Amino acid sequence: MTPTTLFDKIWDAHVVHQVERGPNVLYIDKHFIHEVTSPVAFLGLDKRNLKVSRPEKTIATPDHNVPTIDQHLPIKDQLSRNQVDQLTKNCEKHNIQLCGLNHPWHGIVHVIGPELGITQPGMTIVCGDSHTSTHGAFGAVAFGIGTSEVEMVLASQCILQPKPKKMRITVDGKLKKGVASKDIILYIISKIGTAGGTGHFIEYAGSAIRELSMEGRMTICNMSIESGARGGLIAPDETTFTYIEGREMAPKGEMWDKKLAYWKTLKSDEGAVFDKEYTFDASDIEPMITFGTNPGMGLKISQPIPDPQNLPPNSRQTFEKSLNYMGFKPGDKMIGKEVDYVFVGSCTNGRIEDLREVANFVKGKKKADNITAWIVPGSRQVEEQARKEGITNILEGAGFQLRQPGCSACLAMNDDKIPAGKYAVSTSNRNFEGRQGPGARTLLASPLVAAAVAIKGKIVDPRENF
Repeated sequence: MTPTTLFDKIWDAHVVHQVERGPNVLYIDKHFIHEVTSPVAFLGLDKRNLKVSRPEKTIATPDHNVPTIDQHLPIKDQLSRNQVDQLTKNCEKHNIQLCGLNHPWHGIVHVIGPELGITQPGMTIVCGDSHTSTHGAFGAVAFGIGTSEVEMVLASQCILQPKPKKMRITVDGKLKKGVASKDIILYIISKIGTAGGTGHFIEYAGSAIRELSMEGRMTICNMSIESGARGGLIAPDETTFTYIEGREMAPKGEMWDKKLAYWKTLKSDEGAVFDKEYTFDASDIEPMITFGTNPGMGLKISQPIPDPQNLPPNSRQTFEKSLNYMGFKPGDKMIGKEVDYVFVGSCTNGRIEDLREVANFVKGKKKADNITAWIVPGSRQVEEQARKEGITNILEGAGFQLRQPGCSACLAMNDDKIPAGKYAVSTSNRNFEGRQGPGARTLLASPLVAAAVAIKGKIVDPRENF
């Protein structure tokens, strides 16, 4: 038999039909929806008098537009209120499970799937959100789709999709102290660029990846899309199985044994061929931070901003425009630059391990007076766990503002916006112009770096001066 990649094994098992000289008709195991990209899709169904094909395969939660303060009160913003209300009505009409505001399972769509045991190895998973690639951490083929495709999946439980190429990125070796999964993925994107993964599905491999927790793996796969990739995945192993076992919607009893036997087959065969491969040394990775307006403009926190003179003219112009927006210059050192906001949250770094890391660092300390620090848990379950562990008390004692679950300042579709011209060190996934609010200046970093910045009021290497 020809050696096969993990991606091929999952994808090929879900192909219902191959369109001649065209895309695959791909069966979808699980469909996540939220309040922003689903209303128009449901409207399309209504216009064609169609029902949701398999409502039990879809699960909904409002997260993008929701406020993160006083969620028990009616939503003040009319657009947000209308979208959340419409999601509720559509779910009731089509018998779709909804984890709405104040539901014990409410949270960011890519946080609740894994923590409830919905996300499982070998699945195909889609959502009208680009960071659906998060679920690939479990050895699933997961990717974001557009609103018309959301309608397609609701109507047929299938999607027309061209098969991507395959890439493997191997990270071998031991990570240095203070280096987290967020640093790994920012490092990778800084090396291959924001278009380096275009047209590919990435499998992450190597000893440094295998040693990550599930939450660390989710951070890696979450940001695959920022390299231009269609998605990312990691082969499931004992870490994966231990994480899933016993969760609310995980298989139980004989079904668990049956699923586990299948999951253990999900890995790339020795000798499997990838269209492109990269290998990185874990020991070369340090705490990272971005300095520009795309996730590829990142560097080791101790390095100066590079000089664009060696870049091609078109790239140089974009680079200089980015620095002008950020108020930086080539040669500037990132360490020592003052910051106004710190945001810990999002589907990238809003899980319990992220909050634990911040709490461990800031315990017994106070945030700097010039810093506004927001902590936004990724779900109600994360919020409750933080309370049980005393994390909430530590963070509030250090001067952090704890908010309720939601996408929050990751994308500023809600009230949590960074003011124009202000600098925010953010644990989210994108630093585009205006991403966190009109004129906001975003620097992406790990929760550990964010915690250090909050205490010092300026960019610092979290491994030093504490």
